[in-house]
Amino acid sequence: MPARADRVLIEKSKRLLTLYDHNHAFATYKIALGRNPVGAKTCSGDYRTPEGRYTVTGQNPASRFHRSLRLSYPNAADLARARKQGCNPGGNVAIHGLENGYGWVGRTHRDADWTNGCIAVTNEEMDRLWQLVPKGTPVEIHP
Repeated sequence: MPARADRVLIEKSKRLLTLYDHNHAFATYKIALGRNPVGAKTCSGDYRTPEGRYTVTGQNPASRFHRSLRLSYPNAADLARARKQGCNPGGNVAIHGLENGYGWVGRTHRDADWTNGCIAVTNEEMDRLWQLVPKGTPVEIHP
């Protein structure tokens, strides 16, 4: 397994997050999304997971969830879409583990989309992503 991913692909319709190194997929994780997963995030509070191109802007070890990788949402397209709708695009979108204290839920968290618009994995998977996905890694989120 490579030491680091150079790209992350999230396929919302398949509920999959795949890590790539030089166009070679080397790890895939099942995910949960925002409670209203169809369509791109437009406004704060719409419970949608964004769609588009982002980067990992930082790691948060003190997240309300078991670690988080913050994404560069909103990008220019997101801002334009929100402006057109007359709303705030929101922010604080991340890839994260389970809410602190709920690690026991494990893989069953994927039985339903439950986040406010983030991408969720198990805590064990988040520990692996923490090591494999550095700040600056491109993230593509497809419908």
